[in-house]
Amino acid sequence: MVKKDLPVLAQSRSFFTVSKNGGHAMYKAMIIDDEPIIVQGLSRSVPWEKYNCEVVGTANDGVEGKRLIEELKPNLIFLDICMPEMDGLTMVAGLKSEFPDLEVSILTGFRDFDYAQKAIRLGVTRFMLKPSNMEELEEAIQTMTDNLKAKHIDAGEQSVMEEEQAEEHESIASSFIVKNALQYIEENYTQKLKLADVAEKAYVSQWHLSKLLNRHTGQNFSEILNNVRIEKAKELLKDPSLRIGDIAESVGFMDMAHFSRVFKKQMGISANEYRNTVLGK
Repeated sequence: MVKKDLPVLAQSRSFFTVSKNGGHAMYKAMIIDDEPIIVQGLSRSVPWEKYNCEVVGTANDGVEGKRLIEELKPNLIFLDICMPEMDGLTMVAGLKSEFPDLEVSILTGFRDFDYAQKAIRLGVTRFMLKPSNMEELEEAIQTMTDNLKAKHIDAGEQSVMEEEQAEEHESIASSFIVKNALQYIEENYTQKLKLADVAEKAYVSQWHLSKLLNRHTGQNFSEILNNVRIEKAKELLKDPSLRIGDIAESVGFMDMAHFSRVFKKQMGISANEYRNTVLGK
């Protein structure tokens, strides 16, 4: 949900944007939680103005939350990582990888210490358990706005340690995203899989996921997908009872000619020649 009468956006630096309220720059906050009472409570009860912030939008699920983040470009968010049809850690990793300047605090009823540690390693500012008191919430907002000031208000004073810490969080988050993306491809290679499908599951844009895959694997999405499919096909070719056309379809190729081209490009020989070589041993 986008808050009504949104102010005009000011200039942005990287993911840093502020809104203006009567000429006064304010940090933009968002709340993502599937419990309406939590969203309403945070929106209305927290003294946002005290910390030079305003709530510009809210969402009740991760998909809508990601869409609004891309649209409204907030500076800080409160996020529940335990919502239906949502992988909380993957969403956090996606946000911190694609938008490293975004300050994220977790507010959840999920009581798992290992989970909290992973979230903190990914770069969240605070991990708070519900119900949180006002003191905890305000401390989180204060810390997030202090971090934003250190990074942006006078960027020239950002310390080397802060820069290295930001890069470390981004690197951890990006590695997390790539690992999850590769796992999703491995588990769904038989489907009509597109880059957009994997990016949606990773809570990042297609462009960002493509960049990460190239950086971490040296391959683009199509190459990675084809490699997985051909490796699976090679295993199936060991069974002489299976027709090559059926194998091609079972590993995700809808076009036999396409399968033949990809197989020969990768292996240097046709699928039939490969089968004869393997079975001839």
